[in-house]
Amino acid sequence: MALISKKQLFVVVTTLITKAVSGQTGSNVEKSKKWTNHFQLTVIAQKHGAFKSSYNGENSLADTVEPTATSLSTTLFLGRKLWKGASFFFNPEASGGKGLSFATGVAGALNGETYRVGEVAPQVFIARAYLQQHIPLSNATYIHVDDDVNQIAGKIPDNRITISAGKFAVADFFDDNLYSKDPRTQFFNWSAWANGAWDYPANTRGYTYGIVVEVIKPKWAVRISSVAVPRIANFHLMEYRLGKAHSETFEFEHKFSLNKRPGNFHFFVSNTHSQAPSYADGIKAITTNNQFLLNVIKGDVEHKAYGGKKLGLGINIELELNKQIGLFARSGWNDGKYTTWAFTEIDRSINAGISVKGEKWKRNADSWAIIGIMNGLSKNHRAFLKDGGYGFIIGDGDLTYGGEQIVETYYSAQLNKFLWLTFDYQFVNNPGYNVDRGPVHVFGLRGHVEF
Repeated sequence: MALISKKQLFVVVTTLITKAVSGQTGSNVEKSKKWTNHFQLTVIAQKHGAFKSSYNGENSLADTVEPTATSLSTTLFLGRKLWKGASFFFNPEASGGKGLSFATGVAGALNGETYRVGEVAPQVFIARAYLQQHIPLSNATYIHVDDDVNQIAGKIPDNRITISAGKFAVADFFDDNLYSKDPRTQFFNWSAWANGAWDYPANTRGYTYGIVVEVIKPKWAVRISSVAVPRIANFHLMEYRLGKAHSETFEFEHKFSLNKRPGNFHFFVSNTHSQAPSYADGIKAITTNNQFLLNVIKGDVEHKAYGGKKLGLGINIELELNKQIGLFARSGWNDGKYTTWAFTEIDRSINAGISVKGEKWKRNADSWAIIGIMNGLSKNHRAFLKDGGYGFIIGDGDLTYGGEQIVETYYSAQLNKFLWLTFDYQFVNNPGYNVDRGPVHVFGLRGHVEF
């Protein structure tokens, strides 16, 4: 995709806003039940202070004060009903900017709106374009759903099979959590809004191609997907030799109640086949100075050899304590034998937090939340970094291992019907799992528009 100027980006954004607010308002969508359109624009600015560091490597977080890192994304969410039970969703998106240290140095990366691509001018691309079909099962009751992002107002069966096929983010369907899911409105940190140990298949921006099949009941759901994986680690192009490179995810979801308060439990299993080398081969490559294989692991070149496998497990739970307060937690694990290929360099992760709405202080649309995160690595992954290896996210040239510990808190304030301003703080101990570096204090400010 060709780069565009800031002036061109302004024209694109203005056009998207005009289309979103003209022609069809929310009430028109409710009336026609044929279309949905929504819009979001998010700007995040971050800065961190200087911190203790015994050494720096190719992928280290800068130990000095960096210039403010700013990211921008804007999305138009369009949807149209087709035949009975079928809809098509189309999301053009523009994004640009950079993360601190070009989004390297911390496995639980600091800004979910940035990618590991360095500083880029804004680009326009298609984020999602997929067909969705609802198929009612026996004894189905039709329930009303409101107009929302990639959801058209109307009645759908509560007992159904739903098939989605095309381009999307696989995380749109799996590992959902009411309190910890979206870096545009909730936590910034990668290992807070997603299961960090799930190397979920996606291109550099987080999207893939494939199919998701869901069996949805009022109290439980089962879903399975098969999607494409990147051709090169952390790459924008996907691999389509599906017999050799592909990723499947299975999830069981159960809705429950505790003391008459709703909760939700998710358990997923993922299995990915790709061109990823093993960490054992990476350690040998360091010994033999095999720069080609080391560049494969860093995401610089294509391996042209298959056999990479990654098995992952995840648990996700949320519970409403009352109308204002919710608890949530995630835990994830992958076998850590083969190199990270798509998301980030985490092999074990656990987190827990609390989210509070602002009704108690008469700010109904405001929210405050805090989360604690612990990320870890497999034995072979540690050894690879200790020997001076680099992935595409972390690598200091050496490693005195310690679990990466992160605390993040934010306060999101609604300024008007369409605009939110968020103040965010992250404390990172052992960035990149290195006890010889840090801790780091990261401050962030987010502006978010949606309608």
